[in-house]
Amino acid sequence: MTASGLSKTVSVVELADRVRRGETSAVAVAHDTLSRIDQDNGNLNAFLTVTRDELLEQAHAIDEKRARGQALGPLAGVPIALKDALCTRGVRTTCGSKMLASYVPPYDATAVSRLRAADALLPGKTNMDEFAMGSSNETSAFGPARNPHDRERTPGGSSGGSAVAVASGMTPASLGSDTGGSIRQPASFTGAVGVKPTYGRVSRFGLVAFASSLDQIGPFASDVRGAARVLGVIAGADDRDATCLPAPGDDYEGACGKAVRGLRIGVPEEYFGSGLDPEVEGSVRAAIARLESDGVMIKKVHLAHTRHAVATYYVIATAEASSNLARFDGVRYGLRVMGSAAANSKHSQGSALRAMIGATRDAGFGSEVKRRILLGTFVLSAGYYDAYYLKAQKVRTLIRRDFDKAFGEVDAIVCPTYPTPAFRLGEKTSDPLAMYLSDVYTLPASLAGLPAMSVPCAPTKAGLPVGLQIIAPALKETTMFALASAVEGQ
Repeated sequence: MTASGLSKTVSVVELADRVRRGETSAVAVAHDTLSRIDQDNGNLNAFLTVTRDELLEQAHAIDEKRARGQALGPLAGVPIALKDALCTRGVRTTCGSKMLASYVPPYDATAVSRLRAADALLPGKTNMDEFAMGSSNETSAFGPARNPHDRERTPGGSSGGSAVAVASGMTPASLGSDTGGSIRQPASFTGAVGVKPTYGRVSRFGLVAFASSLDQIGPFASDVRGAARVLGVIAGADDRDATCLPAPGDDYEGACGKAVRGLRIGVPEEYFGSGLDPEVEGSVRAAIARLESDGVMIKKVHLAHTRHAVATYYVIATAEASSNLARFDGVRYGLRVMGSAAANSKHSQGSALRAMIGATRDAGFGSEVKRRILLGTFVLSAGYYDAYYLKAQKVRTLIRRDFDKAFGEVDAIVCPTYPTPAFRLGEKTSDPLAMYLSDVYTLPASLAGLPAMSVPCAPTKAGLPVGLQIIAPALKETTMFALASAVEGQ
């Protein structure tokens, strides 16, 4: 037990209930959270910024609110870490990049505002792959986060720090963003629950954009019900995001624990082919077998265009990234580096500006971000747009139709989240293509805009976590949570 009387495994729901009942104070929780961060963050590098004073102010305000007899929100006193791609008013937001190392936004992302309104505690900003471009947290300009199960292994990416914060017990929940698997893969690697909602279910306002047609904010939590409660707070319409769906949030928490007997589950053969680690396959198939013993009907389905998902994603995502990252040029905010021509008064203002922009982007972006900007600019360039970007959009439609056909026969799809357990730091950095290819199981749901989540199943013999991925039809997160709760209870 810790100073606040809470065990390290206390859940989101239990903690909020204790704070509301007055069994512990928000201030005690805040101090306990800071103590955990002080103890573990030096070894794990999960947090890039810790907001100590702000956290204690939030906690005092929650305790005063309770003392006045006012009702507390559904996340009362629950510490929730924030991926450093989410804008936070008055707190620096780096995106894991030198480009924004000193950037302090003047506003909160919508998801952050909704956490505040729900009386959550926000202890700080978590490590991530630079501009969310990576699968191992190794592209961060501030060093990689480390997997708490084995500090020589990656926690996954790009939301690695948010996964580590939860898996290590520093916080019971966190927010990440998922473009092609950046919540689900770290959840699988660290043994956390990680949720990518339907595209448009959660407002992207205030999320620094990577690929706008793919990015989605979602929660990590230590258990399924906790993830459901956090999603219930952040989901819903937002006029400030044109892509946010007008549909209200659903009762995700109420779906947890519901009977799953009679549900039809699809198992795609394409997700159990070459490259899948035998222990991962064994763990996932065992979880599926236990669902079948609970009365779930298992059916083979085919997602024929899965083999094209990696190529399709890395055309579309890099094209959108090359456009979105054009704003980081040293002119209005972020890093500014004066090039030699800019410093030489003999050159024209145009030459000086070009030199400054070039020097800024060269110094500010890491190699992986530069690689993706160059690739995205190429596929959008004259003469190549039809051959690459337009064709990728057509294949994206075929991938979506595969899911539509499958969901005509089943209520959800289950498969591995990732083909292997967490790999060692440095193992794939010299081979970007190998890193990209490993995302094959998470990319299709992203391209189709579907809700998907990773929930832990049996670990490997070495004790490394394994994730089971559940994919549901659009806006059917409740089905996903019911199944995840059943897997969790096995």
